[in-house]
Amino acid sequence: MACGLCPVTDKKSLERVPGVSQVQINLDVKTAKVIFDADKATVAALVHATTDAGFPSTVRK
Repeated sequence: MACGLCPVTDKKSLERVPGVSQVQINLDVKTAKVIFDADKATVAALVHATTDAGFPSTVRK
């Protein structure tokens, strides 16, 4: 994420994943915190959503 619109694009792509209830993007450290229902969404689906939006991601714990 490099510009002011990047977090908006990332957030929208994550919010479209069924089961996602909250997304918080931090542009300064280039992270997203996602709260989701594990019965409806998977981590792989979240990674796929950001990658399809042009922002390949990995999971940090």
